[in-house]
Amino acid sequence: MAISVDWYFDFVSPYSYICLHRLGELPLQVSYKPVLFAGLLNHYGQKGPAEIPAKRRWTYRWCTWWARELGIPFRFPAAHPFNPLPYLRLALAAGCSAHAIGAIFNHLWTTGAPAEQGFEDLCADLEVEPARLMEAKDALRKNTEEAAARGVFGVPSFVADGEVFWGADSIDFLKAFLKDQGVLRNDEMRRVDNLPVGAARRQ
Repeated sequence: MAISVDWYFDFVSPYSYICLHRLGELPLQVSYKPVLFAGLLNHYGQKGPAEIPAKRRWTYRWCTWWARELGIPFRFPAAHPFNPLPYLRLALAAGCSAHAIGAIFNHLWTTGAPAEQGFEDLCADLEVEPARLMEAKDALRKNTEEAAARGVFGVPSFVADGEVFWGADSIDFLKAFLKDQGVLRNDEMRRVDNLPVGAARRQ
């Protein structure tokens, strides 16, 4: 039986944008699942990369370099992080089509403009009345809760046959799994899944 793949992402994530451009490497279509990254961070009690100054600097440098290496048009918006809620709701209101997802990502990650600039024009292009955005509020919360329940802790992440693949750089691992589940379901992987904790950091 063919495996379905769900892709969890947030527009605030530069890694999600880069991952969008790598989806064509997969041998099947994915289901788009917008989630609120901040909700996942709160669920797991984590900080996001942009909340740790040294990690923020590295992330912005790395994504800028990596996108250039991959030949992907890329430019950070004028300020980051930005509030992704309107865009996440817009994606859901537009039916989470590949066209809508791509248009939103390109709007945010190719111009260097403020994230909020041109939002109403984008709604018009996607034929979504701004008044309809609040209708997507519950769907976004449901997606985020579903992601956390499935073990998704960051974005972008794929879930295939109950297995989580995190990060834009996990695509090769996912491709290998789709070809042969034995790359993940074997004795050594089961061993590392159940390694005991040898030392714990003090809280």
